[in-house]
Amino acid sequence: MYCSFKNLKIAGFAAGVPKAVTRSEDAIHSADYDAASFIETTGIKERRISNDFTTSDLCCAAAERLIADLGWEKSDIDILVFVSQNADYILPATACILQDRLGLKKECYAEDIALGCSGWVYGLSTIAGLMSGGESKKALLLAGDAKRRAEYELDTLMGFAGTATAIEYEEGAKGFKFHMGTDGSGHQSIIIPDGGARNMTTEKSFELESINGNMINRLTPRMDGMDVFAFAITVPPKSIKSLGEKYGFDYQDADYFVFHQGNVIMLNKIIKKLKVDKEKMPLSLPYFGNTSSASIPITIATQLKGKVEDKPTKFIGCGFGVGLSWGTVAFETEKLVISDLVEL
Repeated sequence: MYCSFKNLKIAGFAAGVPKAVTRSEDAIHSADYDAASFIETTGIKERRISNDFTTSDLCCAAAERLIADLGWEKSDIDILVFVSQNADYILPATACILQDRLGLKKECYAEDIALGCSGWVYGLSTIAGLMSGGESKKALLLAGDAKRRAEYELDTLMGFAGTATAIEYEEGAKGFKFHMGTDGSGHQSIIIPDGGARNMTTEKSFELESINGNMINRLTPRMDGMDVFAFAITVPPKSIKSLGEKYGFDYQDADYFVFHQGNVIMLNKIIKKLKVDKEKMPLSLPYFGNTSSASIPITIATQLKGKVEDKPTKFIGCGFGVGLSWGTVAFETEKLVISDLVEL
């Protein structure tokens, strides 16, 4: 699906992470591979992990910092969209809780989107659609993933992060161009088998089994790495190229290509297929790991701060993974605000 929206812009980015740093060289204890091999193949040197925070805690802290840095009045924020696969509760929606925690007005539109790797792009498109008529002037997109579950620490790829993206309606702004897609036939490639209505939680859900060298239960994510890798190196380049063809621009003119941060080998293959200089592909993966729906905004917030705020900059963002789903967006920024990293 293609869609485009004018008169909208991203005003700023912020990210929140736990202070606690988990270094790969200290965390990898496997008979199958050593820490050096893990770092080389994944690109992950360290991650931020702490069971003291939920996703909403990190997003809330990032949002407070960004609102302050932008000088926004909270009463002017009309929309709040929260994107995560780790909500505070089964119900109510975490966006409703964040509306109250942030002190936003009661007339604020608040919605959860339960997507992972592609979620930031989907959340941005949802907000763009809501704002396209010009009646809503300011919105917050909060995206990330974190868990309190102790067993999550066994995962050597995932890091905890929450991000805030500020979107404004402005006449004449160039807006966003999107290409989205879904292949639900691959839904089992990344899945938590139990805990939903299909397979409800039972005593068996807590029984440990060995998956990729880790002892995990059926309430923990598992992934078919080969299927996901094949999907990731094939679909994103096609999506980016087709977006340029649809809207008549040369995708190679973008200043930065910001991808979901899943695996460095995978990302290098994508950028090679696009025939783009690797210098245009910033990486947050070495410092934060795979942060799911937070990975595009945290990459911009931490790796491009000091480089893009005061000049027009062309971005292409592409998220892809769990679902299987993908989303690509082309946008430009000018006078961008990037807050300092919030560490909790």
